[in-house]
Amino acid sequence: MQNEPVKCSNLVHEFYLTCIILNHIVNRTIYQVNKMITANDLKIKGIACLEESLADSPEAVITVRGKECFVVMKIEHYHYLREMELEAALYETQQDVAAGRFSKGSVDQHVAELFAE
Repeated sequence: MQNEPVKCSNLVHEFYLTCIILNHIVNRTIYQVNKMITANDLKIKGIACLEESLADSPEAVITVRGKECFVVMKIEHYHYLREMELEAALYETQQDVAAGRFSKGSVDQHVAELFAE
């Protein structure tokens, strides 16, 4: 008798993803308020400016003429966000399959259905 992996209910999985997303939103809001880099600082200090700003936060916003234009982040944080994005896409796909929101057919049939809508 083999042990089968325990499957989490959809509600638990959805709650988990919601917590991750909320945590990211809260953290990003806090970091955006505190971590601003002006284009001039970046021009003068170069990469040292980025290293300094990212020393204690995963993201920093670069402003140009007082307007937020770019976000820089640590590569670890980028990989984390990418993983969460893929996890959310997988979850959505699993929900679509479970609800029967998919079709079987050729690529040509699928393209024809998309343009018929």
